[in-house]
Amino acid sequence: MIRFDSSYFILVTRMVCVMVSMFFIASCDRKENPNPVVYNGPMREAENVTMLYTEKDVLKMKMIGKKVLEFDNGDKEFPEGLFLEFYDEEGELTSTLTANHAYFFKKDYQWRGRGHVEVKNLETQEQLNTEELYWKPDTKRIFTDKFVTIREVADIIYGEGLDAAQDLSDYRIRRPVGEFEASDEQDK
Repeated sequence: MIRFDSSYFILVTRMVCVMVSMFFIASCDRKENPNPVVYNGPMREAENVTMLYTEKDVLKMKMIGKKVLEFDNGDKEFPEGLFLEFYDEEGELTSTLTANHAYFFKKDYQWRGRGHVEVKNLETQEQLNTEELYWKPDTKRIFTDKFVTIREVADIIYGEGLDAAQDLSDYRIRRPVGEFEASDEQDK
């Protein structure tokens, strides 16, 4: 028969308690997360969106997007592209704008289209193509510093930088490139 001395048993018990305590203390992580994680992503998401904008009960613009992300600061992103239709005072379709990606900056009340950006004036059959274009709805103006191509009925004009009316009824290319004919006659 084996006999245990009580002092030996107490010593072993204390050693086991000390080792278990040390294990738990060592496993505790005393580092705290200094900053909470802040979510900066979209607050709302919608798919297959069509928005209509009217003035005095007359349709002015139709906006179509496959996906819209809305952020807490009021910005909106159209990551899968945007299609806009612009209408005149009588409600007739005058021009369109298409972009592979679009972003609305609420603070500046300004839109940016990227990727394949195309603006068409349906009345004059003019078409603008560029890789990036900004649009200010309040002034109804579009502009870019990027390379642009404007196709008119008889001519194609190339250049860098553009300031124009949103329907291309009036535009100025900042740095035209290539050969083109100029006329002294005033339009309208």
